[in-house]
Amino acid sequence: MTSWVGRTAVEIAAAVREKRTTPREVVAEHLARIEALDGRVGAFRTVRAKAALAEADEVADRADLAELPLAGVPVAIKDNLAVRGESTRNGSAATSEAPAGEDHVTVARLRAAGAVVVGLTNVPELCVFGTTDGVHGTARNPWDTARTTGGSSGGSAAAVAAGLVPLALGNDGMGSLRIPAANCGVLGLKPGFGVVPADIGHGDWFGMSENGPLATTVEDARLMFGILADTAATDPPGSAPSGSAPPAPSIAVSVRSPLVGVTVTRAYADAARRAAELLAGAGLTVRRADPPYPLWLGTTSLAHWTAGTAMDAEGLDPRLLTRRTRVHAAVGRRFLKGVRAGDRREQLRRRMEPFFAEHDVLLTPALARRGPGAANWHERGWLRNLLVNTNYAPLTPPWNLTGRPAMSVPFGTLPSGAPCAVQLVGRPGRELELLSVAGRLEELNPWSRTAPLDRPDR
Repeated sequence: MTSWVGRTAVEIAAAVREKRTTPREVVAEHLARIEALDGRVGAFRTVRAKAALAEADEVADRADLAELPLAGVPVAIKDNLAVRGESTRNGSAATSEAPAGEDHVTVARLRAAGAVVVGLTNVPELCVFGTTDGVHGTARNPWDTARTTGGSSGGSAAAVAAGLVPLALGNDGMGSLRIPAANCGVLGLKPGFGVVPADIGHGDWFGMSENGPLATTVEDARLMFGILADTAATDPPGSAPSGSAPPAPSIAVSVRSPLVGVTVTRAYADAARRAAELLAGAGLTVRRADPPYPLWLGTTSLAHWTAGTAMDAEGLDPRLLTRRTRVHAAVGRRFLKGVRAGDRREQLRRRMEPFFAEHDVLLTPALARRGPGAANWHERGWLRNLLVNTNYAPLTPPWNLTGRPAMSVPFGTLPSGAPCAVQLVGRPGRELELLSVAGRLEELNPWSRTAPLDRPDR
């Protein structure tokens, strides 16, 4: 009997369309893996076993089955996006248990494409921090379960890395897709502003937060991105006419931390340098160049990060929020007026324009150091959380502040054997160019797609 666990979304959908398997068979096999392994990973807040099987049967009966790009593909949804019939808890005891009346638009697009929602994934409270733990559970890195999966799309990244689903939906307001993707050795793409519908929390963290895919292959990420953006994932703007090779993008490589006083460890810096060497060896134009990060970037990032939480905490009972969330929101309320004005973000966008006029793509380390231990970070103090998050993930926030597309790509391994990763940043509207460069890296330095959780020695 053919096993569909560990197969790509593209492979599964093709098999379902061609009647070589059924959506029920595929979904049942993935539900069995979730039951067997998620107790060790903690990817899911809730698993929709009965509902998912019923929805799989509905997909099988669709008249357009032969045209569905995600026919029968199991997907997981981050628990800050509405799934019809399920509560949206956003990692908190302060949120409502009432079921959503309709799907978030991105969930609806996935379902229209034939995907089956098997569950909602764990997040830190209000999706604030870069570790995923809280009242609904702790998500662990499937490659090293003693360490966090990252956050805030931590459960979604863990679900993909553990082979519990081939695709998951997350979102990214300061790195929330890219951080867990980097920890877990999967691809995470944050689209640029306005490319995929957001509608996340109260105001999308002032337009900084974007929904995007988590996947194990560039082909799968490209497919899911096209569905979320409701557009054909074809060649990027400015590419060569059909039938001819597109021009190779020019790439700047930088291993400098955007934040003063925060350093990038050798393993992550070396990964970026090695990725640059491979791309240069493949004929791409690569040169060392650091973006003009301003000294005030750290305070601007903190202001927007906390102010977004202040907005999302409005109307919630503060007694039901963890202390670190209450403090984060209280700090953010002091910044709301300035953040709403948007002056610093506009300054940063203008400051970066000459750099990206000269370079098509920026290549950096994805993280500064490996993710911290899997622990009850939500029970620890705000300042401790702030320092841990800032020191391990300083490279992601600038691209939310400027609205540029960015993605995490697995590349090599850390000394512990866990995955390492690099980050790609591009021009507005050039998500497909980033996917193209990621595809080159996938060809030049393939990664292990699924953590070996089911091995006896794990």
